Formats: sequence, structure tokens, C-alpha cells
Amino acid sequence: MPNNSELGRRAFLGVSAAVLANSLPAFASPARPADNEVKIDKNVVFGKGGDTELRCDLYRPAAGTEKRMALVHLHGGGFARGSKDTMAGKVTPITSRGYVSVVIDYRLTGVAKWPAQIEDVKTAIRWTRSNAASLGIDPQRIATVGYSAGGHLSVFAAGAPDTQLAACAAFYPAVELSKETAETLLPNVTDEAVHEASPITYIKAGFPPTVIFHGLADVTVRPESSEHLLQVLRSANVPSELHTFAGVPHEFDSHPEFADACANLTDFFLEREVLHPRTYPPFRPGAPAEPRRSA
Repeated sequence: MPNNSELGRRAFLGVSAAVLANSLPAFASPARPADNEVKIDKNVVFGKGGDTELRCDLYRPAAGTEKRMALVHLHGGGFARGSKDTMAGKVTPITSRGYVSVVIDYRLTGVAKWPAQIEDVKTAIRWTRSNAASLGIDPQRIATVGYSAGGHLSVFAAGAPDTQLAACAAFYPAVELSKETAETLLPNVTDEAVHEASPITYIKAGFPPTVIFHGLADVTVRPESSEHLLQVLRSANVPSELHTFAGVPHEFDSHPEFADACANLTDFFLEREVLHPRTYPPFRPGAPAEPRRSA
């Protein structure tokens, strides 16, 4: 039979849990519709890169679930390969949670060298903003979501002064280039050029909220790179999170269960940092308490 001190401890924990539950703002999100309710418009032209016509696929959430925010998705492939046409499994889970997804192709290095890739990303962001009404989004709520080399582009775009992004998501991003990794990307591989093409160079105060995902068994882009990225973001006081997953390699989110888990985490992050910004009084000293609800 528990003693009085044990009963007191349990009572305290029970009261503390109740206070915590009542003080946290509710994360109100409607039940997610089936992925097959996502509608896709293929090969929409969003601009030109040099002589190349740039195209995207538009993924739209089911009617009644819209959150009026767009995510510009950037595929991986080491800048030399990859395509929007391989992205459905990664894009559909987050789209079904209410976001418009703009999945783009950008010029690969066999067609054009840097900075053509980031110029194409900026073209896609401008196109998304100028078409906000027809897309059903708020033009101030546009984020980039990038994967590997696309993660590089996502973070780079977030640090550019002319994009005005609301948030950034980066999956196993290559944010610190070396001369070896930059050989296929840059026209001239110098120390200065490598530094200027590395997204981590541009992180400073005012950088948009950023969420990072990385598999701890990744040997293509080491997870330590994302750990360093988080440190730099935190040093700049940027709202940021890093989610790591044990035992999984590069592109772990190609597996549906991980794609779905990451979509949940991305959705929750965007809800807290962009759509309905809020603080948590129990965790942030000095934050104002929420008004007491009437019975």
C-alpha cells in the first residue's frame, strides 16, 4: 500500500498534468482526408530559365481542409539528376493536411551551372506569390521544402533577402559545400565561390522558422551537418527544430511511414510558427497566461 508521501506525489503529478493540459493552446486540426483526395495538376509552366521552360506539378488538398499556405518542394539528386515526377510519395502526405504543394523542376547542372538552380527556385516563389488568389493561399504564407540538394536550395532561398519566405523545411540538406561536393555545381570552384554557394553562410537574425529532418544512418549527407545547422540557427535566435531518426539512411522518407510522420511534424511546426503562432506559458518564463475559460 503506498505511503502518504507517495500518494502526495501522485496527487501533485495529477494536478500538474491537468494544469498543463488546460494551459496549452489546443492544436485544432481537422481529421486528415485520404491521400487519394489530393488533386494534382501536372506540368504547369511557372516561368523560363534561360531557354528552358520551367514546369511544376500542383498538389491541392481536399475542399474544406485548406490552410491557405503554399509549400514549394525542391527535389534532390545532387543537382545533376532528379525530377518533380518522383516526389508524389513525399508530397502527398503534407498536402493532405491542408497545404498547397508546388513541386518544381529546376535546371540541372548538365543544362546550367550555379546560380541557375536558385534563380529557378526564386522564379517559382514569385510565381506562387503572384498566383496566390487562384491557388487559394495567403501570399505571405509561402515556405520551401527541400530534400538533399533540394534542402540546400530550400535553406539558401530562405536566407535570400528577396524571397520573404514564411518558413523553411529541409530534409537531410547539404548546407555546407566543400570543393569536392561543389565540382558539379559551380562553374569555378574557388574557396570564395564555395563559401558564397553554401546556404549556412546566410543564416542570421530574421531568418524564417526552420525545421530539419535527418536519418542518423545517413552516409551521403552526415547528420552532424544538420546538427551544426541547428546550432547556427539557434545562435541567430531563429525558431528551429531538428528531428533525427535512428537507423535510417539518406532519403528515409521514401518509406510511407516516415513520410507520414514527417508530415505530422511539419504540420505541427507550421501551425505553431506560421499559421497560429503561440507561446506555451508552462515552458517559457514570463509568457502571458491564456485567459481563463468560463465554465
